[in-house]
Amino acid sequence: MFGSPLSSHAVKMLLLGSGELGKEVILEAQRLGVETIAVDRYDHAPAMQAAHRSYSIDMLDGQALREIIERERPDYIVPEIEAIATDMLVELEQEGYHVVPTAKAARLTMDREGIRRLAAEELGFPTAPYRFAESLEELRAAAAELGFPCVIKPIMSSSGKGQSVCRSEAELEGCWNMALEGGRAKKQKIIVEGFVRFDSEITLLTVRSVSGTTFCAPIGHIQQDGDYVESWQPHHVSEADLEQAQQIAAKVTEALGGYGIYGVELFLTRDGVLFSEVSPRPHDTGMVTMATQDLSEFALHVRAILGFPIPGIRLLTPGASSTLKAEREQSDFRIGGVEQALALPNTQVRLFGKPSTKPGRRMAVALSTAEDVEQARETARQAAGLLYIE
Repeated sequence: MFGSPLSSHAVKMLLLGSGELGKEVILEAQRLGVETIAVDRYDHAPAMQAAHRSYSIDMLDGQALREIIERERPDYIVPEIEAIATDMLVELEQEGYHVVPTAKAARLTMDREGIRRLAAEELGFPTAPYRFAESLEELRAAAAELGFPCVIKPIMSSSGKGQSVCRSEAELEGCWNMALEGGRAKKQKIIVEGFVRFDSEITLLTVRSVSGTTFCAPIGHIQQDGDYVESWQPHHVSEADLEQAQQIAAKVTEALGGYGIYGVELFLTRDGVLFSEVSPRPHDTGMVTMATQDLSEFALHVRAILGFPIPGIRLLTPGASSTLKAEREQSDFRIGGVEQALALPNTQVRLFGKPSTKPGRRMAVALSTAEDVEQARETARQAAGLLYIE
């Protein structure tokens, strides 16, 4: 039973991380009568603009996190980003708070080491070959063993920050420094991956709920500098690869537990499916589902969190998303071209409302649908190309 928001019987959801994905989670929660609280490291984040209340804190400060949670006493604590004091979430869960999907999932997926060891070493799934390094010397040894090119990433980051492809020994020091600068925690540790030659990369949105484990249609995507710039649904996957992808996604998410949506990233290769990463929350590439499915990834996440049934997930139409990214840092700016973009057929635009720009920061997304994926992709790219920042 649900009381009205701001009443003594309200169901309360506290969101840790308040970007554009969190904003959509907040909106879906409010459609079901949930009282919402948004927390992030900076003021006026997108989800804060929609929530009932908001707080700005250092998200890696466990005591600051505890103080807000003890003050609000939410029914659900929903992480939306990786850079959170996850050890505190484990403590709070042990004290009876409900962390979504679980504190274990938040802790393991916060860093690439935990989730890679789970998938490859405990569950035995095929992945890119990998090593970890805590110094430039260890990085040199790992790269020599894996060969060039290799992919170097911070243990914890988001949106591709700090990620690079290293093509020679001469580039190692620069890649090491980039990884340290791009990491979102004070850890001098990185992961080095052997370069995987794949046919395509997909996100398999996997929903765990009272109705069991269900899957959205595969989402294809293109990344630049480790961050997505375009996605589409459905992505063509052979029957054998889809079965293998779903098996991997089901077992990984079962090991992490809880209810909610997981974004499972996978490589499709000539030799089968390789596990890449998993996020225990809506995925940026999944923004396309706001146009393609009867229930978006955000609606599915909230339903699953609240314990509501999800009888099925329907793909209504092929569709695509394409992003607008900033090229420079600004605090006083405007986004133009919206009218022209919306003049295109079957197209929507989402402006995220971020308070400032910086190079590479996602500021908006165009969503288009069509009779086939290729037409949807073309229209979405055209719409995003009409948007501009001044």
